[in-house]
Amino acid sequence: MSDTTAARKRDHTHWLYIAVIIAVVAGVVVGRVAPEFGQSLAPLGTVFVNLIKMMIAPVIFCTIVLGIGSVRAAATVGKVGGLAIGYFLAMSTVALGIGLVVGNLIDPGEGLNVGATGAGAKYADQAHSAGGTWDFIQNIVPTTLVSSLTAGSVLQALFVALLVGFAVQAMGAAGAPILRAVSLGQKLVFRILSMILWLAPIGAFGAIANVVGRTGWSAVVQLATLMIAFYLTCLVFVFGVLGVILRMVSGVSILKLCRYLSREYLLIVATSSSESALPRLIAKMEHAGVERTTVGVVVPTGYSFNLDGTAIYLTMASIFIADAMGKPLELGEQFGLLLFMIIASKGAAGVTGAGLATLAGGLQSHRPDLLDGVGLIVGIDRFMSEARALTNFSGNAVATLLIGTWTKTVDADRTRRVLDRELPFDEETMVDDHLDNHVDDHRVDITKPVPAQVVDAQ
Repeated sequence: MSDTTAARKRDHTHWLYIAVIIAVVAGVVVGRVAPEFGQSLAPLGTVFVNLIKMMIAPVIFCTIVLGIGSVRAAATVGKVGGLAIGYFLAMSTVALGIGLVVGNLIDPGEGLNVGATGAGAKYADQAHSAGGTWDFIQNIVPTTLVSSLTAGSVLQALFVALLVGFAVQAMGAAGAPILRAVSLGQKLVFRILSMILWLAPIGAFGAIANVVGRTGWSAVVQLATLMIAFYLTCLVFVFGVLGVILRMVSGVSILKLCRYLSREYLLIVATSSSESALPRLIAKMEHAGVERTTVGVVVPTGYSFNLDGTAIYLTMASIFIADAMGKPLELGEQFGLLLFMIIASKGAAGVTGAGLATLAGGLQSHRPDLLDGVGLIVGIDRFMSEARALTNFSGNAVATLLIGTWTKTVDADRTRRVLDRELPFDEETMVDDHLDNHVDDHRVDITKPVPAQVVDAQ
């Protein structure tokens, strides 16, 4: 029996995702038949997502410390981070352009001639309470070293992990025991995460029952044009733009990558939260042959700076509201408003319903006469947020491979074998032991003392 066959026989987690699908269907039925009861199940989804969020900071911390602590050149980390932010800003601009083109071509709100709904002010208040760009930057630094792991902020965990990683790297051979301890800690964290994931069906059931019970189908049917157009635009962006770039730069098929991440997509749809799949994305990108340093920097950064799906959403939603209220936006107004929203969305990243909050805050600042139109899309925002999350998630996965290719921190042969299903992902531990002992021009073996010449070089 081959190792691949044995690994597949040991993987029983496919039953988990079958259960998630059944739970989603059951949640739809319950939400439709008993709306009030469905809404009362919301805590089930909330508790599950909170359990996942609880593990995000430890996963990021372990991944970053192991990645940076075992690279020889500190400049590698800075290069990866700079490329990541530059790439995310560039792709957000492309997404903004695509959303503008599609929104102006289809005019989904034209002819509705609806009045103000009076529902936008509270969302604008959420956006303003989140603070501006400087508040966003200031909040990256945690109150204490330990609080970064408990505050629930991805960027705070990333910041502290970078500091610890560089400190361990500077210690040379003396830092090897710390790296071995963190490596064991990472295995513990992923083992806990794999246990939590078995609660996914319960969380999915509660989340979907709540959404369907709260919104019903009327809002979905009424605004189907906008939803369908938005989903199609996201598909065009992922497969038409990201897919072409990925093929040209890394020689990887976007279809195979999406198949590889299919369980994560299901988890996002079931829980309506992209954060539920963040730890698994980190583990899977490592398994696909991208070095820990690159994965650890690109993925957490992407969850704060990758705004592909958000850019498309803000564009199309703004045009829809303006057209529906009979107050269409001029092209110049569209550019100014949407560029403001892209920047403002950084400050609202940690706010519940950040998409609506950013949309309302931008409209209040640039076109206050359109603010109350935000209520038009409240009913379907939860469904559109899933498309935003799926698009941003896909963008993070593609970015990790692209930046790995540009910085030569990806094993292309291993990536091919993983995506061709020759090397299945270990669903039980989500940790690849081979990475601990991998040695090349960029990494050192964390299980052995660092050679003297390496210490001198540092």
